[in-house]
Amino acid sequence: MKLSVDVDGIRGFLDPVEGEALYHWAIRGAALGPCLEIGSYCGKSTLYLGQACQDTGQILFAVDHHRGSEEHQPGEEYHDTELFDVENQIMDSFPEFRRTLRKAGLEETVVPVVAASKVAAKAWATPLGLVFIDGGHSLEAALIDLDCWSSQVMEGGYLLIHDIFPDPAEGGQAPYIIWNKARESGLFRELTKVKTLGVLQRVKV
Repeated sequence: MKLSVDVDGIRGFLDPVEGEALYHWAIRGAALGPCLEIGSYCGKSTLYLGQACQDTGQILFAVDHHRGSEEHQPGEEYHDTELFDVENQIMDSFPEFRRTLRKAGLEETVVPVVAASKVAAKAWATPLGLVFIDGGHSLEAALIDLDCWSSQVMEGGYLLIHDIFPDPAEGGQAPYIIWNKARESGLFRELTKVKTLGVLQRVKV
């Protein structure tokens, strides 16, 4: 795997080992159909997924409202003043995301879907080879992402969930809850975990 830009220069919270795993599984998912990520932020995960899709001639849909998650809002731990639209008093990571795509040469591979996850899913009809969930980390947001998109993964395709922390002292529990819910649904079998990234495969039901 060779990325076209320095991933360390892209805002985001993805461990490089997890990024390499994203690329690996996206290569497999892209062999089945288009891939989709929920929660793009400034494009760090998009680089790995997009590169895999570009390398296989596939498309990545990148779903994000680009208004930031709960932790990105003013006064919160991960607020970034450079991504704050002072005129409109809102977070807006979309310009930075588009710059990432342009620098990486992924504008003809990645299709930005600038909408809330549940809005984008309302009329979705394209079976997906891979879905990566890394959106809002409130329990409500995480459950919406799982409920809206897990059924869109085709048989044999992959569902990846980020920021899985079994120990509450290490991180928020919403991704861990939806990871367990997906595992117990009967729709997926667990394949592996890479640090906080969990990988499931859709089974025939």
